[in-house]
Amino acid sequence: MAGGSQPSRTPRSLVYSRGVNKVLRLALIAAAFWTAVALVFALPSLSDRFDWHVLLASFAHWWAWGVLAPAITAIDDRLPVKSQQRLAAHLGIGLILTVVYGYVSAVVAATLGVAPWLDIVSAATLKTAWHEMFWSLLVYGLIVAYRYQQRYVSAELQMERMERNFTAARLNSLRTQLDPHFLFNALNTISAQLEREPRLARNMIEHLGDLLRLSLATHGKPTIPLQEEIAFLDHYLAIQKIRFGTSLRIEMNIAPDVQHALVPSMFLQPLVENAIRHGLSPRAGGGSIVLRAFRQDEKLYVGVLDDGVGLAKASSEGLGLSVTRERIAGLHPEGSSRFDIHPIPEGGTAVEISFPLRMEGA
Repeated sequence: MAGGSQPSRTPRSLVYSRGVNKVLRLALIAAAFWTAVALVFALPSLSDRFDWHVLLASFAHWWAWGVLAPAITAIDDRLPVKSQQRLAAHLGIGLILTVVYGYVSAVVAATLGVAPWLDIVSAATLKTAWHEMFWSLLVYGLIVAYRYQQRYVSAELQMERMERNFTAARLNSLRTQLDPHFLFNALNTISAQLEREPRLARNMIEHLGDLLRLSLATHGKPTIPLQEEIAFLDHYLAIQKIRFGTSLRIEMNIAPDVQHALVPSMFLQPLVENAIRHGLSPRAGGGSIVLRAFRQDEKLYVGVLDDGVGLAKASSEGLGLSVTRERIAGLHPEGSSRFDIHPIPEGGTAVEISFPLRMEGA
């Protein structure tokens, strides 16, 4: 397109250079590995007297496997998936490669000067390969096993990465459900005050603006310090206190040692909103809400308790509570978290949550 910016492309020479560098790096690692193996097997014979011939013979033996290893892994990658078919194929291929190994080893030994070149075409090479077939098959099996383990670990890492991405996407989706839900309820509260108390409604709008700012600041963060979550909740409670006046009483008992504990962003507001909406609003005289947070062994305990009408008269679990339950379970899987809603004997409802304690910066 004329005048338009062309998308940047990686030069073909740079791609080729990167590929060559990767191959060289892998070749050096493989050479170092097989050399180390050769030294380990040669050391017992060199303990009494150093002999170059013994050392070079060990190099010829194991470097030959280093030459064949890429071919073995390439063959393994193309074999049938079913285990029985793979096993049968490997048995046949292993027998053939043990013979091939004998000749490759003879070539390497001749190159290093520890064996004559005529050994390559000698029947003795085939005979030696036959006598060493058991150990050759063992090495062949170890190479195949390493390749299988490498493939398995790669698949496991890929699965873990996919699970993490899925979990992050799901948690982000749940978090985004709270924003319009919270905003809709807050606007309803403000609109109810506009005609009766315009001045108070303006104060509510100011607090709502602060809430939206804090919500946007934490939108991409699955967890934030508890003290930031409390700051967000304070603005929400300010709106509710304007609405209910002295009939809404709030008590906060936050232990100092959990101020920097990491918690799901915007998880307290739905709990408090549920307590006000379903517990205290039906009562003419309002009521009290107690928020607790403290360390319990290696877990963070958070409780929201109200003295409202209780579960018997409260509506069923709404969007705010259900989303919060799912978010906590998603952040702390395998039963490491607890989310419990139950009536209080003296009257009212308690929402109690606990999950592993993780501190900011830890």
